[in-house]
Amino acid sequence: MSIKLIVIDLDGTLLNEQHEITPEVHQAIQHAKNSGVHIVLASGRSFNGISPYLKALNLDTSDNFCISNNGSQIHQAENGEIITEDLLNFEDYLYFEDLSREIGVHFHVLSDNKIYTTNRHISHFTCREAFLTWTPLYYRPLSEMQRDMRFSKFMIVGTPTVLDNAMQYLPANIYQQYSILRSAPYFIEILNTDVNKGNAVQKIAEHLKITPEKIMCIGDQDNDLAMLQYAGLGVAMGNAPEEIKKVAKFITLSNKEHGVAVAINKFI
Repeated sequence: MSIKLIVIDLDGTLLNEQHEITPEVHQAIQHAKNSGVHIVLASGRSFNGISPYLKALNLDTSDNFCISNNGSQIHQAENGEIITEDLLNFEDYLYFEDLSREIGVHFHVLSDNKIYTTNRHISHFTCREAFLTWTPLYYRPLSEMQRDMRFSKFMIVGTPTVLDNAMQYLPANIYQQYSILRSAPYFIEILNTDVNKGNAVQKIAEHLKITPEKIMCIGDQDNDLAMLQYAGLGVAMGNAPEEIKKVAKFITLSNKEHGVAVAINKFI
């Protein structure tokens, strides 16, 4: 198998529990890059939260790409220029903002690399997301939200138990109208129809003229499932849930044990 493209998730995959790239992982990625392999970072984060790791891995060049917001945007890695995007509109926003209040959960949205919430008492999960991803956070009453705003994604926020209950209240037909996935135990994400990391990887692969059997995708959560299924070599982290491991062609070690480096060194 000759791998020409490696796509790597960030949290729980590329990054260890201290949100760092270990020297072992850094070295393996540089080896792959120097061997002529394209490296793409794919995250649920906005570009703000990906950019520092592009720089750390020397991927912030004009010939590289990255995937943000679980596939709703593809960026040129050097400056964040948007290559393609599939966004949600203000009517979508009004529907989910009202639904979140009806269900009784926290809710925030991303627009133009900023986080907005109408929750006066902002969830600590929202604050943590803003802090970890270097994304500005604004409390903005509904009446002050601009109707021409477009959104890369919506996020229903809460503890795992709260979100498990919230999933039961989502209307059945909503899954045909939106892409809905669990990106972390405390986030349900809503994206435009058919938006996922797998479709974004496919767009990049077609641009680079690389076929799926020459692609390795590495991830650990439900939002990585589509790209693991698209790639000829889907790699699940050792810390991934069992349902993710079941679809993977290879299971590497956890993010505590430099699992990304183990996978790259095995197949490159």
